[in-house]
Amino acid sequence: MIRLYLITPPSGDPVRAVEAALAVLPRGSAGVQLRQLDLSARELLERARALRDVCTGFAAPLLINDRADVALASGADGVHLPAPGLPVADARALGLRVVGISAHSAEDVAGASREGADFAVFGSVYDTPGKTAQGEAALARACRAAPIPVLALGGVNESNAFRCLEAGARGVACIRSVLGAADPADAAIRLWKAMALGPSDY
Repeated sequence: MIRLYLITPPSGDPVRAVEAALAVLPRGSAGVQLRQLDLSARELLERARALRDVCTGFAAPLLINDRADVALASGADGVHLPAPGLPVADARALGLRVVGISAHSAEDVAGASREGADFAVFGSVYDTPGKTAQGEAALARACRAAPIPVLALGGVNESNAFRCLEAGARGVACIRSVLGAADPADAAIRLWKAMALGPSDY
């Protein structure tokens, strides 16, 4: 099960940052979502193939945001579906092995579970630029809504990741705090330790 879900920043080539982060994390503990909405299909496919090679070396599943066609063409492990994306059953019918869902309420998580999603990413838990925090209580309700794993997203960092786990999240998802950091390896290991020990115990 993914404990740390690394979502690529919206621009720039994330391959080196992903490789640096995965190199310091326990093998198989992290997953990667390629989410770069401004790229053409061809550019996205090239980036997905480069990331696939890196992720395979670290046993990290690679999911492509929304684009099932790019996921299939690149050999990625699956697709991450936003709220208006494909139905989960249709993504499965294409042969995609892993399907994640973006959720913004407990009802979204319950629906994702009924549809057969592997996990849900719930956010925004904390304030982020352009998004208002839903809070830890809303996260806890989402985690109780269905048996599928829920990952916490939105303003999650080494100071609050442990609280997300205490609320019931099975892991955390992040964009800026790891892959957007100046030193992705250091950021990844610090966040991983905070998840395991709490922010003040290491």
